[in-house]
Amino acid sequence: MAIIYTEEDQEITLLAHLLCPSLPRDTTSVLEEGRKQLRMRKLKWVRDNDGVWDLDVSTPATLNGVARPVPGDGVLGLSRGIRLSRPKQVDFFQRFMFMPFITSYSLHTPHPHPHPPGFSLQRVFSFALDRWFGTVLGQFNIQKFASNIKKNGFRQPTPQSPWLKSIAKHLSDDKSLYAIDFCSEFYLTPDDTLLLSLESYAYDDYKTPRKKAFPRHNLTLETASPGLFVDKDGTFWDVPLTMAIDLASVCSSDSGPSYHICINRNAGPPKTIGTQQNDAMVASLQPGLSATSAFSFRNSIDIWRSGAPKLKMVQPYDIFLSNPHISATGIIGGVMTACFGDNSVRASRGDVMNGSCSKVFGLCVRRGNCAVLADSFATVSLSAQHGTFQKKFLDLTRFQAVLDFPSGSTFFSGAASLAKDVYNSRAPNPQAIQEICPDTTLSFQQQLYGPFSFRVDSGVELDFKKHDSDRFLKVKDPVFAVEYALQVLGSAKAVAWYSPKQQEFMMELRFLET
Repeated sequence: MAIIYTEEDQEITLLAHLLCPSLPRDTTSVLEEGRKQLRMRKLKWVRDNDGVWDLDVSTPATLNGVARPVPGDGVLGLSRGIRLSRPKQVDFFQRFMFMPFITSYSLHTPHPHPHPPGFSLQRVFSFALDRWFGTVLGQFNIQKFASNIKKNGFRQPTPQSPWLKSIAKHLSDDKSLYAIDFCSEFYLTPDDTLLLSLESYAYDDYKTPRKKAFPRHNLTLETASPGLFVDKDGTFWDVPLTMAIDLASVCSSDSGPSYHICINRNAGPPKTIGTQQNDAMVASLQPGLSATSAFSFRNSIDIWRSGAPKLKMVQPYDIFLSNPHISATGIIGGVMTACFGDNSVRASRGDVMNGSCSKVFGLCVRRGNCAVLADSFATVSLSAQHGTFQKKFLDLTRFQAVLDFPSGSTFFSGAASLAKDVYNSRAPNPQAIQEICPDTTLSFQQQLYGPFSFRVDSGVELDFKKHDSDRFLKVKDPVFAVEYALQVLGSAKAVAWYSPKQQEFMMELRFLET
């Protein structure tokens, strides 16, 4: 008897194979496992995108496509965002989008190599068994290969050394053209995964492989040697050994409380690496143990939501982007950190550590090499959408503004100073105005044709300091992207983005992102 699959079953089957490649392909058990995976993953992914916790930073400068943000650039670290591992992303592009190679571009590298990586090609080879999935991800530096050809030229072909052998000689002589990543993922239980990876580069000056162990549940543990971090200026930092434990609440509601606990242990002094160098010391990466806990409350309200019926028998390109609305979200919470070791030096209030990313905390208690830090934070966001993303042309226009107040103590200190200046009829202090201004991020998305849309994200900041230019409003770190909605998966997209500041280009796969 033939089995008839509905459109929903096809989506669930494809998603199940993507999340758990070791599943058999020709059995109906895939549907049951897929429904369970879909419910579990959607619940976690939607809550991860709450705009509060640190998420891994996407960067083509590394083989696995991510680097951890320096603690202090956000509230907490180690949270995993709305993306699959890089080997699984490349595997998806190869298997379902028929792309033999994935290209990326970066002028920065986390390794001390005299030549920037430029354009690179990636390809993955995957192996799946029962409860195990392994990948070998290879990278080839096509730009450096072309530069070598241009610089040295082709060797004159002879009967003993034809043209193909000349190219093979170029490929075999320069080992720095290659990088490789081995990844092994074990499915211990339906909810638990153990990931082991080994990343190796053939640069002559960088022989140290990156090793990572990553068991994952609601409780996440990670060990990396060396650990790779990146700060807001794009500087890469290597920590000889980093271990972390992360526990986050999971809630399916758009409103309500949430908590996050992270324990981090760094061993060995950090050092800057790669093409971007920074002599400033980052206190949060110094050797020591830190335990951070945060609690927040989130509330979302609909200012307006369209009640107009959608087009019948037409599936939206993205089900999460099919409801015209105007909505607002507010998040308020508090964070407390206990530091033991050299990393407690960041407790000194107002000490920016020669340009360090350390926050100024409202409460600071320090004794010897121990310190307790505490502060509050808040985020306000406004989202507006026109169109249902069902028609071929211009049926989706989205705008989002996020106002982030990362330090309550800094905000209230600036507000008090500003109120005092106004009360005493003095000119407002520019520094006080700067302190009450939130970190603002603006996002605009417009459908171009069918599943294709254009998106630009950019930070905006007010600068009241006196410079040669009179511009108080500055655009900060814009990112331009073209998105292709994968309609068959309900809510997934392939994203190709470019950052002019970092001079990076990358293709990614993202799910259930609103």
